[in-house]
Amino acid sequence: MTGAERAYYDQRAPEYDDWWNGTGLYAARERPGWDEEVAQLKSVVASLSFRKVLDVACGTGFLTQHLRGDVVVVDQSARMLRIARERLRPTRVVQANGLALPFCSGSFDCLCTSHFYGHLRLSDRERFLAEAWRVAAHLLIIDAGLHGQLGEEEVQQRVLKDGSRHSVYKRYFAAEKLREELGGGAVLHAGHWFVAVLV
Repeated sequence: MTGAERAYYDQRAPEYDDWWNGTGLYAARERPGWDEEVAQLKSVVASLSFRKVLDVACGTGFLTQHLRGDVVVVDQSARMLRIARERLRPTRVVQANGLALPFCSGSFDCLCTSHFYGHLRLSDRERFLAEAWRVAAHLLIIDAGLHGQLGEEEVQQRVLKDGSRHSVYKRYFAAEKLREELGGGAVLHAGHWFVAVLV
């Protein structure tokens, strides 16, 4: 993820939940089945039974709030973390780079991440996976499903409420291909909008 992309997410923090909730700039979008899949993702996250969990690139904590166990959250954006801190009290909140995690090896039973992996180019994906396996025994990746009108990867032009425009790299996943890319594991969700794989 580039510095410009990191700055975009910091700027987007106050309106990030609009994407999940279909409000704000997303209110007029046609997304059939979206709400049902979001509810299914919440159930997937809530069903995990790990004791110590790290959520990397937690954003506002929208999905994080459904995690059970002793949860620690990480994000590079101070503005995202301000929202997450209020939502997730008393969860431990750490501002850090997801590619250089400030934790000892083997600190967690599971590392979760939602809509972060799909923004990483190849070299950063390799760094992230190395860090994930260093600090945790299991890995849950939730990301965007590959559906017909989109290619597997693209650089998108995104617009925020203030009219500012931002270039963001994004990948989309077929659940089985993501599972193969991660070297195995279980597909926990394979929808039109979202996929989730636990390794």
